[in-house]
Amino acid sequence: MKKKYSMKKLEDLPLTSITFLTSEANETGEWRSQRPVIDLGKCNRCGLCWMYCPDMAIGAEGECFAVVHKYCKGCGICAQECPQGAISLVVEER
Repeated sequence: MKKKYSMKKLEDLPLTSITFLTSEANETGEWRSQRPVIDLGKCNRCGLCWMYCPDMAIGAEGECFAVVHKYCKGCGICAQECPQGAISLVVEER
């Protein structure tokens, strides 16, 4: 069973482990074929998308989360992990 993180503030989220050589140093979003879109009406701010994103492409924006598309590779892990189904993947238009 997955552990559910329910916070009232984004500042209450636990720290993640330190990673080296992530896409934060390289803007890898240019080569994705699909991109995640967050439905803020469905999002319960649990933080699982932020926690599981391998490229730190999801960040806090005010009281909710947002995708930083210049780092997102379009892997879809965030959409798979979202318990509310608030993240959908759409075809990237070029």
